[in-house]
Amino acid sequence: MVLLLLLSLVSCTVMLMRGRALREKIVIPPAVAIALEKLAPGDDIGLLQFSIDRNPSSISRILNVLIAHLNWPKSENLEAVQTRARHEVSHMEKGLVFLEIATGVAPLLGLLGTLSGLVGIFATLGSSGEPSLIARGISEALNCTIVGLGVAVPCLIAFNYFQRRVEVMSIAMESMASDFLAKCYPHGELPQVEKQLIK
Repeated sequence: MVLLLLLSLVSCTVMLMRGRALREKIVIPPAVAIALEKLAPGDDIGLLQFSIDRNPSSISRILNVLIAHLNWPKSENLEAVQTRARHEVSHMEKGLVFLEIATGVAPLLGLLGTLSGLVGIFATLGSSGEPSLIARGISEALNCTIVGLGVAVPCLIAFNYFQRRVEVMSIAMESMASDFLAKCYPHGELPQVEKQLIK
């Protein structure tokens, strides 16, 4: 039971931290999205760079990699951006593996507590044959299973919810990076905004 209580406390902490970290305005700030949307092929990227610098976030770090490698061919820049994007997604998923583990471990810990309690009850069955004591002991032992399931169900719901949020925001960031890449390389492998960056 003590292990289940500790597991529930850590799980609640992870849920609160991921809930704060995976807000859309934190991962994809509206200012960056608006600046990118207003950017046309061949435009100066100064306003976008300003928005990126003012709003540090996952999408900002991805776009910064793209900007830093604008002197590279499009295919190589794309590889650098994809590598950074994978790193950002991995950072967004931080802590979710604990919720996944808790989902599987909590019912097993509850079952283990129940079985150990039942073993203790049956071991003393010969010495005290009162049915009320046996029934109370079985009831207390089954509480471990209930607590285990009570911990596992919220963890499962939270894990699936956060996993879906990461997936949705990853698709949005991929779309934004692809849009920016297309605007920077409108006619092939050479960037059209390179001259504005050198100035």
